[in-house]
Amino acid sequence: MDRRPEARTERAERGGGIPVPDRGPHTTTTEATAGPSGRELRHRLRRADLPAVAEVRRLLRDQLHSWGASGLADTAELLTSELVTNALVHTDRGAELTATLSGGPVHRLRVEVYDFVTRHPKMRKASDQAASGRGLLLVQALADAWGVRPHGVGKIVWFELVATGGS
Repeated sequence: MDRRPEARTERAERGGGIPVPDRGPHTTTTEATAGPSGRELRHRLRRADLPAVAEVRRLLRDQLHSWGASGLADTAELLTSELVTNALVHTDRGAELTATLSGGPVHRLRVEVYDFVTRHPKMRKASDQAASGRGLLLVQALADAWGVRPHGVGKIVWFELVATGGS
C-alpha cells in the first residue's frame, strides 16, 4: 500500500478511502470502500494509542450514518470501544479494525478487531468496585453474535449487530 499522504488523498477522491494526515512511520490509516459484499471501513491503530479509541468511534458513527445505518451507531460504538481498548491495552502491538455492513432489507454490521497476540480474551466477573473488567460482558449482552478466531500471528475478536430496514 502506498503510504504517501497524497496517495491517500488520491484514493479518497476516487472513492477508495478517507484521507488521513501523515503522522510519520507509525501512520494510522483509514479506508472506507463499497464492494460487492457490502460496505467496509478499515482502520489501523498504533500500539497503545488509547486516544485513538475516540477517533474510531467517530469514524464508525460517521460511516454508519453515510451508509444509512445510523440506528446501529450507539451500540456499535460502545462495543467497538470495548474491543479496540482491549486490543490496545492487552497486547504489545497495534490493532486493525474492519467494519462491514451488508445491504438489503436487513443490515448486518460485522466489526472485527485483529491484534497480534494469540491468547484469547477471558470473560471475567468484575467486582462492584472494579473500574474495568466488564467489556466482554457488554459485548455478550448487546451483540447479536460475537466470537474469537485465530488469524495469522494473532486473533480476531468480532461482533455482529442486525437491524431491519433503514435503521
